[in-house]
Amino acid sequence: MKLGLLRTIRDYRRFTGLPPAARAITFYAEEGSAWGHLGPIVETLTSEYGIEVAYLTSSPDDPILEIAPKGVHAFFIGTGTVRTLAFINLSVPVCVMTMPDLETFHLKRSRSVGTHYVYVFHSMVSTHMIYRPEAFDHYDSLLCVGPHHLAEVREREAVMELPHKKLVEHGYGRLDTILRDSPSNDGPSWPDRPLRVLVAPTWAPEGLLERHGEALIDALRDSDFEVVIRPHPETARRRPDAIEKIRATMSDRMVLETSMASRDSLLRSDVMIGDWSGAALEYAFGLERPVLFIDVPQKVNNPDYERLTCVPVEVSIRSEIGRVLSPRALDELPTALEDIAANAADFRERIKHWRERTVFHVGNSGAVGAKYLARLAREATP
Repeated sequence: MKLGLLRTIRDYRRFTGLPPAARAITFYAEEGSAWGHLGPIVETLTSEYGIEVAYLTSSPDDPILEIAPKGVHAFFIGTGTVRTLAFINLSVPVCVMTMPDLETFHLKRSRSVGTHYVYVFHSMVSTHMIYRPEAFDHYDSLLCVGPHHLAEVREREAVMELPHKKLVEHGYGRLDTILRDSPSNDGPSWPDRPLRVLVAPTWAPEGLLERHGEALIDALRDSDFEVVIRPHPETARRRPDAIEKIRATMSDRMVLETSMASRDSLLRSDVMIGDWSGAALEYAFGLERPVLFIDVPQKVNNPDYERLTCVPVEVSIRSEIGRVLSPRALDELPTALEDIAANAADFRERIKHWRERTVFHVGNSGAVGAKYLARLAREATP
């Protein structure tokens, strides 16, 4: 029997052996990055409410397995049979996840009656274009990022005649963390130093790096910008050829950053180049800096998204928090970046305005989410 399987069996047995109160609220993380979204809620539950929680993770490298905060019982359940059985037989009052498509693929709701499933959004984008049609239909509660989620979910429920879920005006934990950790703007700024550009697009067959990576490099090569290129992990996994072409043609002022662990390049940059990535909203709202959106084809996982009248927020907000450039005009990229940087102060005020309109409880989402989950657990306890 493989070591990984033995570990998942051992940890699953430890999980089921916890006292009921210690797993009344059980979190599941598909990957280690989920802590960025769940952590603010978990930390508030344990520190301010004194509630112990269980934390199941499918990532063997999840830092939570090594340094679990006080009150958090962490377990590795992998991605195979043990995880499947754990979900089918889950018997807890509240289960919290950042993974869409519950019930529609391999992970099912528990056969036990009474578990309340709560979804925490791991992106600020809309629910109906980038996600699959039934991505959220089988959850009982959604901790919504902003008013756009409320409108989209309620309209889908009406159009599809679905039962109403509980929608919580929550916010976005990762945004709160970025705002808390953002550095002060000490030291020289552009144009007294080279412009720092972060390229961080999403993954898509027609995406920026997949289709226009070499043209992007060509457009930036002769500039004096400091450029960091952060491909989406799926781009690195599915299109290593595109990554290698970029690596082979970069100038000395360019860095290819394939690890998502470090946030230094994000925090140090002056402007971001994106496409349809939810990371663009995190960048703009978290650092109050503009984004230059390259207008590649939209990322659509729901071909029927236009049945809803709501315009996806990632479509409507682009011209408010940055500017849009056609991929056919990449030769204009240096000028466009300098123009955005020159108007950074104006963009900062616009971004603050749209952040308040787009995101609930900025800076306080962890407290809101923890209060709701604590109430759910308390109501489920005899």
